Amino acid sequence: MKHLCMAAGILLAQGAHAASDMLSADIIYSNGDVITVNELQPEAEAVAVKNGNIIAVGNKDEVFKLKGSKTRLVDLQGHTLIPGFIDAHGHVFNTGVQALSANLLPKPDGKVNNIQVLQETLREWAAQPNNKKLGIIMGFGYDDSQLEEQRHPTRDELDAVSKDVPVLIIHQSGHLAAMNSKALAMAGYNSQSEDPSGGKIRRRADSQEPDGVLEEMAFFRVLIPLFAKLSPEDNELIFRAGMKLYTRFGYTTAQEGRATPDSVKTMYGLAQKEKLMIDVAAYPDIQGAQEVIKPPYLSKTYLNGFRVAGAKLNLDGSPQGKTAWLTQPYLVPPKGQKSDYRGYPSMSDADAQKYVDLAFKNNWQLLAHVNGDAAIDQYIDAVRNAEIKYGKADRRIVAIHAQTAREDQVQSFKELGIMPSFFPMHTFYWGDWHKNSVLGNKRAQNISPTGWALARNMIFTSHHDAPVAFPNAMRVYSATVNRVTRSGEVLGPDQRVSPLVGLKTQTLWAAYQYFEEKTKGSIEVGKVADLVVLSDNPLKGDPMNINNIRVMSTIKRGEVVYQANDSDLADNSCSNSDRCFDLASVTMIRGGVTQACNHHD
Repeated sequence: MKHLCMAAGILLAQGAHAASDMLSADIIYSNGDVITVNELQPEAEAVAVKNGNIIAVGNKDEVFKLKGSKTRLVDLQGHTLIPGFIDAHGHVFNTGVQALSANLLPKPDGKVNNIQVLQETLREWAAQPNNKKLGIIMGFGYDDSQLEEQRHPTRDELDAVSKDVPVLIIHQSGHLAAMNSKALAMAGYNSQSEDPSGGKIRRRADSQEPDGVLEEMAFFRVLIPLFAKLSPEDNELIFRAGMKLYTRFGYTTAQEGRATPDSVKTMYGLAQKEKLMIDVAAYPDIQGAQEVIKPPYLSKTYLNGFRVAGAKLNLDGSPQGKTAWLTQPYLVPPKGQKSDYRGYPSMSDADAQKYVDLAFKNNWQLLAHVNGDAAIDQYIDAVRNAEIKYGKADRRIVAIHAQTAREDQVQSFKELGIMPSFFPMHTFYWGDWHKNSVLGNKRAQNISPTGWALARNMIFTSHHDAPVAFPNAMRVYSATVNRVTRSGEVLGPDQRVSPLVGLKTQTLWAAYQYFEEKTKGSIEVGKVADLVVLSDNPLKGDPMNINNIRVMSTIKRGEVVYQANDSDLADNSCSNSDRCFDLASVTMIRGGVTQACNHHD
């Protein structure tokens, strides 16, 4: 339907005559496809914007009645205009932190597919002058499932990079890490060290000495205080870098999905000084960051693009890292574990209940990280009990990832009003790994079960969980629609959704998740002009081509915050971290590594 949809105050008496400058549009977009994601008006020929808001959507001739002497006409040149992408779950601040590290991602986002290349990449990074002063060799993104050796690097292999400088490399899941002997010694980890609650120190087979690999809290207790040593200026630079990368992939709203008090204060402080390039909603860790889950940080509205929107709870680990908490054993248990190994929880049932109750009592929107179905059971039980205590309400609490959700659990989500935010990118990055090593074929077919949610007419979202993967909206989109693994298999064909539904999961439905569906998520009169120009129309042609569609422009409230150049269009992976980030000036306090590593003693 291509009638003009206009606000009453904009209706013009002068018919075909040019609008007065007072009533005229600041910008008019035309000459391309317009996907509105508005069921009442799914397509349009032109869109008019004034003061950062959409004032007209519809027929080109009618919209052009709003053209004034100062109106900027944007020729889409046959490209496609869609609503801006909304980050249903990611870590925009931590995505900037990734810039501090050597890029250890496997193809297509990096080049590390064996341990030798991993070592070479770390040596190259360590040799750069700006990195020598850090006092640590740090890498991000290695993935044992994609390494030729099909295992984690050992402390000895990292000792081959350096014996004198601590080496810390972070698994792509963000839930595990490997360290060399120097770093382990500085951390105080040895044969006598006990595993922390909610974490494990992996051991050598012939002794109790750490083999270098740390899981969950054994890793976090080293990492978190390490980054607490960064200066306020460094933190601002990291935050800007994260936002900048998000715009490259079409995001106009980003999330920091497990914020610390320091990161909240950094983001809020920057927003006090200037308007952020995109909106950022933060969800501080409910266990350790309650001091910032309150005003002025906590708000339903943005301060220059920033707000704390609720709280984050973490109940288990990573399925690809085999730390997620399952009800049935892993197909191939991690080295040193028995055949009945099912992963483990982050906390007791009593503690999970305590934190869910806290969120309900304070009316905080709660996002809970639940990958394994045992963790999902724990969350569902806690939510059901909390609802009995505090009553039903429109809380829009979220099950983040819900990777191994069973169909009965998806039904419970609907009954309890729990929104699932799925991670279908796993079908590409780790689909083969889930099938052959993690879950087995039957369970792997139903990871991120969007089809079960759709069959129940549920609103759900899809996300990237950056920096676990790049915040690549088109790869999220493609995986949600196609579910094709690295080897080319369609994993869970019944869980696929249409291209239109796939687009809604990152636009209108994501806006609903944030309680922002009245102002964002579709191209409608009265909503903010958060827009993206794509190279092609994802609703036309073969859905398998969605991943090849490029973001040409990202527009926040009518202002261009990203414009693709030729090199961007040639390579959308952003695998060259020097090009994606400008963080050469970030420094860490010399000696801070030692203080951080000894923090847990």
